[in-house]
Amino acid sequence: MRLDKYICKSTELTRSEAKRSLKYGSIKVNGAVVKNAAFQVKEQDNVLLNDRELTPIGLRYIMMHKPADTICSNVDEALPSLLNLIEVEKWTELHIAGRLDADTTGLVLITDDGQWSHNVISPNKSCQKTYHVWLAEPIVENVKEQFEQGVQLNNEKELTRPAKLEILSEKEAMLSITEGKYHQVKRMFAAVGNKVVRLHREKIGNITLDEELEPGQWRYLTNDEVDQFH
Repeated sequence: MRLDKYICKSTELTRSEAKRSLKYGSIKVNGAVVKNAAFQVKEQDNVLLNDRELTPIGLRYIMMHKPADTICSNVDEALPSLLNLIEVEKWTELHIAGRLDADTTGLVLITDDGQWSHNVISPNKSCQKTYHVWLAEPIVENVKEQFEQGVQLNNEKELTRPAKLEILSEKEAMLSITEGKYHQVKRMFAAVGNKVVRLHREKIGNITLDEELEPGQWRYLTNDEVDQFH
């Protein structure tokens, strides 16, 4: 890791402030002053800022039970960002791996590991997401087969990828998809003449929303959960 990035990961300093500390000779690596921001810090290196040892914050992997009326954004807009609900250091470095609409609840994954989140959201990875869906109208008989074959969404050139629909009751189902098109679940049901009235994400890949988490609560992922996308 570059030395300036290492400093930022270990302190509240910005990149420009870290470079200023380097310029003034405030940083030592293994006892020697280093002023080169591009210096590569190895795992075993000892880094001091004004003789205080620095330890970088490790990569973080979080699951949250997203409540309604929050947005998957790093900043507040018309509604508050769900990141306001997380109290951790350097929360501004976190991002959401797989967004949900403001009115959709359920499993959200949050991290500062860009490659890991790419494995979650990249269409090429075909990561399955499972949603609990409540509908305005009864589900007609052939919808399951239509979703398995792919449906034509409005303003899309190609059919959706095959999706799995499990019907729970006449107006309730579980839908598993491997894409993440804009408003996809809502648009899929709209394409077959129905309307989603409530939507809740249960699962991403093999990671299932912890049933002990109330809306707005979060926890760090276990090592086994993190490894699902490494």
